Amino acid sequence: MTTAIIDTSTANIASVRYALERLQAPYVLSRTPDEAGACDRLILPGVGAAGPAMHRLELTGWADALRSETRPLLGVCLGMQLLFEHSVESDCDLLGLIPGRIEKLDPGEAGPWPHMGWNTLTDFADGEVLLEGISERERVYFVHGFYAPVGDHTVAQTRYGPAITAIARKGRVAGCQFHPERSADVGARILKNFLEAAA
Repeated sequence: MTTAIIDTSTANIASVRYALERLQAPYVLSRTPDEAGACDRLILPGVGAAGPAMHRLELTGWADALRSETRPLLGVCLGMQLLFEHSVESDCDLLGLIPGRIEKLDPGEAGPWPHMGWNTLTDFADGEVLLEGISERERVYFVHGFYAPVGDHTVAQTRYGPAITAIARKGRVAGCQFHPERSADVGARILKNFLEAAA
């Protein structure tokens, strides 16, 4: 079983690669959909702004490919946000795989903007495979200034000012707002759960 890491040319690709290597999980770094043709599952990483990230996905053919994809897909950080319909960041349309809109985070008195650091996972949905073996209140690492409000497809939450979708899912498509590849043992378990559920 091989994972395609979609090459978004963003800063967390290396850390995702190292995380899969630690799990001894074969992967291919795929610049185009054709390069992922033999892979069994997909990871969409991302750090940066929604507009440029979507522009790159459109140029490489990944945007159209992902909209008709049937393999398991995991979005990470900005990659999770790109799964939704629209972002106020860059005022741009996204992939539209999960209903909802990405908003600018207003943490209020919770702390500075953007949200950067360790925070707890809460309000787990029953039966979510990514959370198997994970306890509520476990901590994972976030870096983001925009967020998906809690909605029908939220399967885990965190709070930094408002309630935030920490993990979203619609069918075979899931996303983590945090960085599992930088979240120590908890993050490694979440990635392992994704790999095993997609096997």
